[in-house]
Amino acid sequence: MAQVKTKTSKKRITFRFQAQPGSDVHVAGDFNDWDPSARRMKDKDNSGNYATTMLLPPGEYQYKFVIDGHWSIDPNCDEWVPNAMGSLNSVLKI
Repeated sequence: MAQVKTKTSKKRITFRFQAQPGSDVHVAGDFNDWDPSARRMKDKDNSGNYATTMLLPPGEYQYKFVIDGHWSIDPNCDEWVPNAMGSLNSVLKI
């Protein structure tokens, strides 16, 4: 789930995802042109708790996690919208 912390006009956003240790986990969304390799998430203690932090301006963003090449919604997100691929995207509002 994404957590929001205020700094200046941009907000520090931390994306978190639980997966098998050793997985290749990324976050992709309209904030990085849906590039599945643009933002790799790290599992610092090999526990399967992946995270990455980025600065984003206020707005509404759609995103998904990419785990070993498979796209997934954020299971901890409360809002999703349909996408053109026939599945759902998670929604983050800042």
